[in-house]
Amino acid sequence: MSEQTARTAGLLQGRTVLITGVLRPASIAAAIAVVAREQGARVVLTGHPRTLALTRATARRIGDAHAVLPLDAADAASRAALLPRLAREGVERLDGVVHAIAHADPALLGTLLPAGADTDAAAGVDADAHSRVLAEAFTASAASLPALVDAVRSLLTPRASVVALTFDTGHVHLGYGWMGPLKAALEASVRGLAVELGPAGVRVNAVSAGPLVTPAASAIPGLEALASRWEAAAPLGWDRHDAAAVARTAVALLSDWLPATTGQVIHADGGAALCLR
Repeated sequence: MSEQTARTAGLLQGRTVLITGVLRPASIAAAIAVVAREQGARVVLTGHPRTLALTRATARRIGDAHAVLPLDAADAASRAALLPRLAREGVERLDGVVHAIAHADPALLGTLLPAGADTDAAAGVDADAHSRVLAEAFTASAASLPALVDAVRSLLTPRASVVALTFDTGHVHLGYGWMGPLKAALEASVRGLAVELGPAGVRVNAVSAGPLVTPAASAIPGLEALASRWEAAAPLGWDRHDAAAVARTAVALLSDWLPATTGQVIHADGGAALCLR
């Protein structure tokens, strides 16, 4: 444990946190799990059923997860099965939920406009396929947040905190394509949920991270150029290989230390978003 972590040990003591989207050790979700555990949380991890073996392998590497459960947040049946699975693991309450889920077909990255087709008939087929993959991406990347919250709502404690992961929506980033609008929709969902869940004492916020070298980010065209530009612009500096600052920001939001903060997008990006043009 680092000196800085040791000084704040116990920030999540006695709290149970569900962290979704854990795939590989280099993911932001895995980094959050490590810091949350260091701060005393009982951590429950979920991974997509198709890649659950990778999630379990990551759990063994980062150590001491209370449980590793399958979850496809875009699938109603999978969400409905989550509560019985949590009950079987002895989880009767949730003090925190981390939404680290996003997926877009490669055709949606790069640009918003799809590539043209040679004939009207082919264009119609392409348009249908584009609409389908866009709907799937919206369900997985944005609509899955309120769907997940609804699935676990009965377990959320009055001081619970929901944290979603986003990326700068104030600028157009070449190569990010449809993920920009999808993240904007996710942030709108954060604000709506904050209003709806506030009377129950549940906070909902998002962490906007700078570009990090993760398995998910590797699919984005131009990531190397974006990360280089980010590192040059960040007043505090930025390290594309270190998710610790993002993880600590998420854990701070999961704790009781920001009891009046909800519906916000908290930037953990070295300040670069302030300077980009």
